[in-house]
Amino acid sequence: MSGLVLPAACEGCGEPRTGLCARCAGALAGGAAGGVRVRPVPEPPGLPVVRAAVPYEGAVRALLIAHKERGALGLAGAFGGALAGVVEAAGAGAGAGAGAGAGRPLLLVPVPSSRRSVRARGHDPMRRVALAAAARLRRAGRPARVVPVLRQRRAVADQAGLGARGRRANLAGALEVVPGGGRLLAAGRVVLVDDLMTTGATLAEAARALGAVHPPFTSGAAGRPGGDSAQHEFEQRVAAVIASSPASFEINRNSP
Repeated sequence: MSGLVLPAACEGCGEPRTGLCARCAGALAGGAAGGVRVRPVPEPPGLPVVRAAVPYEGAVRALLIAHKERGALGLAGAFGGALAGVVEAAGAGAGAGAGAGAGRPLLLVPVPSSRRSVRARGHDPMRRVALAAAARLRRAGRPARVVPVLRQRRAVADQAGLGARGRRANLAGALEVVPGGGRLLAAGRVVLVDDLMTTGATLAEAARALGAVHPPFTSGAAGRPGGDSAQHEFEQRVAAVIASSPASFEINRNSP
């Protein structure tokens, strides 16, 4: 409790008398505006288009671990700021054409933690960050809200130590949308959010669960030239994360 009021040291580098020093804050905020598209190799089937703010290394790695595992709750605001820009960029690129769905609220759907993890940590790290990101977007004039409709439908093993194939098998069919969640998702442009992407297995499973109740199509607006209410637009499934492995940044940079 005292650490929330008088942090002893920066959670990223250990600099005394600050919870987040200027250098580590700069590392978190130093990515490209709107982040960049990232891809793991191998890329799991069904992976949405993923944008990340910064590589998962150095101070960023230390900060994410501190927030998730050591209860450094004061970092949620900084993470929310980093995620907000990536969410907005991901949402803008989700439609079939320029301006598609403009003005619709952004619906941030956090990847859920297991009940066991939430009990052990005393909080849900990703939901906390998603709420901070949505608040940041609203202050900037962009309608946004958190829609926590995903939940685990069965227990999964600890992902640590599992490779890409093992993680896909571990997570297959593990998530579902809560009853009534499909109706909530129809109210805006859906963006999956998570703190970290490694193999992409978690985001692929989350996208599969959403697709079961919310197909990636939206009804076209009646009254367009030559249009009618039976038309549909393709709305690409997208995700935004704070960090991804440095390798996934390089893969995207070198991709044609």
